[in-house]
Amino acid sequence: MSPLDGLRVLDLGQYYQAPYAGLLMAMAGADVVKVEPPGGEPMRRRMDGSTSYPQALLNSNKRALEIDLKTPAGRDLLVSLSRSADVLVENFAPGVMDRLGVGPDVLRAQNPRLIYASGTGYGSTGPDRDGLALDVVVQAVSGVMSVTGEPDGPPQKAGPAVADFLSGIHLYGAIVTALYERERTGTGRRVEVAMQDAVYPSLTSNLGSLHYGGPDAPRRVGSRHGGLAVTPYNVYEAADGHVAIICSTEDHWRRLCHAMGREDLLDDPRFDTNRHRVDHMQETDDVVLEWTRAHTRDEITRAARKHAVPAGPVRDLAEVMNDPQLHERGMLEWIDHPELGRIAAPRSPLRFQDVPLAELRPSPRLGEHADEVLGDWLGLSRDDVTALESAGALKRRRAASA
Repeated sequence: MSPLDGLRVLDLGQYYQAPYAGLLMAMAGADVVKVEPPGGEPMRRRMDGSTSYPQALLNSNKRALEIDLKTPAGRDLLVSLSRSADVLVENFAPGVMDRLGVGPDVLRAQNPRLIYASGTGYGSTGPDRDGLALDVVVQAVSGVMSVTGEPDGPPQKAGPAVADFLSGIHLYGAIVTALYERERTGTGRRVEVAMQDAVYPSLTSNLGSLHYGGPDAPRRVGSRHGGLAVTPYNVYEAADGHVAIICSTEDHWRRLCHAMGREDLLDDPRFDTNRHRVDHMQETDDVVLEWTRAHTRDEITRAARKHAVPAGPVRDLAEVMNDPQLHERGMLEWIDHPELGRIAAPRSPLRFQDVPLAELRPSPRLGEHADEVLGDWLGLSRDDVTALESAGALKRRRAASA
């Protein structure tokens, strides 16, 4: 058995945050049903109802319903489904589900065991609760952009959607924590994760720089250590690209000197301790850069690994998508998606001893599993589902292969 076998989850997520929490539950064995409004969630509407590539990566191993919560029949259907559910996860703006008449108080009154999980931008309380929050906005207000970029350049967003996924991981953690509590009490509860809250701890090194350096402390340091407290710690030019090299201990530095063939640096008073290297940071970087520029990424990486130095090549997305390590571990698998063709789909990073990896199923089409889910969860017949469709509660759609 997988850890979450038998768990029923209603995933009303949109974009990345809540859908990623749903993906982690699906990969752990839960029956996750993706519930979307007419026309689909925003990422699907961008594609005129078809599956977008990002959406496909976040919704593998889920089933799909298309429910109109603006109709009485649609709201009643969600209430009925929630009676059979263990978890409902959503990331609408605060108050949206209440205004629709299917908020946590309503649903948990029908099913006290329900874990009602909300992902928000700023939380359901506080002066900013109603602020519109997408990843780049949260990166701006949380301080991430202020510490990203080159020292003499403007603030920049991080390349990936860090606020969405950090909060999605925390949302999964909150759900599983509440499920553990329910095992002891028999009662569920509402849980919430705000994107801004989830991002703040990632600024730890930068906050240390502010604490010790005050308002004049460097804010943006490029690829150097956020607190400028460790060196070498940077991305260095190689003969065919770039490599990242970090020496977080004195042993790392000594091993790097051997890898570079620069044992003469070991007793140099400018470099013999991390404190001295930090005082001579540019000189330290120049020493490493002189070595890396003369070698390829592969040569540098092999030398670093031979001497147990933390280092790795800066790879592009095509290289990462084909990474033998990710494919060997089963984190990535090439699958044939019915709408997108051949894609490298991710599994969960979570591994459970003696539990085989879940077989990857492509993300569903919009509303694909109406008969299947409503039959499994509610015992409805095809005629019952047809009646719900006639009442405007949902739409049926055929599978892509049908």
